[in-house]
This record gives sequence, C-alpha cells and structure tokens, in this order.
Amino acid sequence: MSLTRRDFVRTLFVASQTALAGRLMSGPLRADDASPGALTFAVIGDWGRRGRPDQVQVARQMAIACKNAAANFVISVGDNFYEDGVASLEDPHWQQPFERVYAAPSLQVPWYVILGNHDYRGNCQAQLDYGKTHPRWTMPARYYTQLYPIDATHNLECFFIDTSPLISEYKNEADMKAIHTQDVDAQLKWLDQSLAASKAQWKLVFGHHPIYSAGTVHGNQPDMIRRVLPILQNYNIQGYFSGHDHDLQHLKDDDLNYFISGGGSENRPVKPVPKIQFGLATSGFLLVSLAPNNMHVRYIDNLGNTIYTTTATPYKQA
Repeated sequence: MSLTRRDFVRTLFVASQTALAGRLMSGPLRADDASPGALTFAVIGDWGRRGRPDQVQVARQMAIACKNAAANFVISVGDNFYEDGVASLEDPHWQQPFERVYAAPSLQVPWYVILGNHDYRGNCQAQLDYGKTHPRWTMPARYYTQLYPIDATHNLECFFIDTSPLISEYKNEADMKAIHTQDVDAQLKWLDQSLAASKAQWKLVFGHHPIYSAGTVHGNQPDMIRRVLPILQNYNIQGYFSGHDHDLQHLKDDDLNYFISGGGSENRPVKPVPKIQFGLATSGFLLVSLAPNNMHVRYIDNLGNTIYTTTATPYKQA
C-alpha cells in the first residue's frame, strides 16, 4: 500500500526528530536541568525483569537523574514484575527486580505504583500489601489519587487508574481472573467524579495501557479510547502517562499530551502515526519537572542521553 503525502511527511518527521534528538540533545543530565523549587519525579514502566536486559542500565541512569534533579518521588506505570507478577509477599521478585536494582539513595523516595497486565497474572493483593511493611512502595488501592504541593498556592493532583480490567481481550484469559474482581463502571464513575472535584491547577492521569500509541506490538487501545478518553477530554487534563508498549513516545491531540514510558527494561519498534511528536525504540524513562506555570518532560535513555524534551502549560480553571 502506497503512502499518502501526509503519511510520507509524517514518516520523514519522525525520522528527523529521532536523528536530531540523538545529535542535539544527547549527554548526561545536568544538576540545573530542573527548575529551582520545582516538583520533580521520574516515570518508569515495564521494568521488572531481574535486571535484564537493560533494567540495570536504566535504573543506574534514573538514579543519576533523580539525584541531580532532587526528585521527590517515582511513578511506576505498571508491569512491575515479569512474566507473572508476584506470588506473595515472600516472592524473590521483590528483591531481585526491585529492592536490589533500585537501591541507590536517590531512589529511596516514595514510589507510586499501579498494576499492569503482567501483574494481574500474579497476586495483586500482595502488591497492595507490600507497602504496609515497605513504605517506599505506595499503592493504597488499585486506583487512587495523590495530591502534591508545588508551592504555597499551586498543587498537582495525580490520578492513578487500573486499566487492565478495562481491556476486553483479557476477559477470557484464564491467568487474569483477578480483573473480574473489579467493578469497571465504578472505577470510571470515580475517575469522572474525582476529576470534577479536583481544585488542583495541574491534573495528570497515569495508567498502564496507552490511549494512542505508535508501538508496533500494541498500538492504540480501542477500549481506552472509548471508555477513558472522553472523561479526560471533559476535564482538559494536560497529560496522560502510560507504558505497555516498550518504548518512549510523545503523542499529542489538541491540547492533550500522551506520554509513554514503557522502556524500563527492554525496547520494541515504533511506527509513524498521525499524532506522534516523538517515538524511539529505546529503553529509558521520563523525568518530569513541574513549576507553577510549566511542565518540563525529559526523555532519558538507558545510557543517560537526553533524547527528547517537551514542555506543557497547566490546565486553566474556568
């Protein structure tokens, strides 16, 4: 099938964006890259592979970035343990892919965690319970909110959602029976009401599955487009963060940014799609710096190179 002119231009754009990112923005993170006094956090997904293949490299670079930027916390967007989650609180996975890999002092900050589809193949309750004895691991429920002060008058509210029960293709998978224990409609109602009630100047939503994606393995998620996107659009949130596709991407549609950070341990190819601003098959993570009037998102690969940056402005209250 031949490319349309628009598709051809988009292909050239993605290729040039990737090349320019590598040439012009590579290099280690500097200590002054985060705005003074900004709220700073890392976003990582799809990481728990007992250090392989790139997990240790990514963890090392995330530790350096978090130290230089004085990061306040880390957000994990799911698939915390491969291939089948954890079996219990005593599962060796807690030590091998988590405690020992993310042992740097700069990573001993709160980790706000959600579940991915691979986590649902194990004991979800164990991941909920782990934080009761290990305070760094924060997952009070399968979906929840967290409010963070930026300064005396500005706040960020993060909405952590549980996307696997929303995905139709999982309904008949025998090893994902736990998705049936969640009331999907109740979660969507909660998200709608929580966004409506929020007074925060910044509202960001985090889920495992993307809405739009240029990933070649998964790509766009029709169930997320149908069930979650209308809620996000109704409240003009500034960003939706996810993983699932094992790469780093930034897509944008109207004023809504889609940030994909699924390169915590491996990478897969991306393809040109209409909404993509940046996409690269690389392992890595995101570093987000929030000031009252802007959000700076930096994409960092497993070698410590800054491969792409973008900025956004806050949602304006009516």
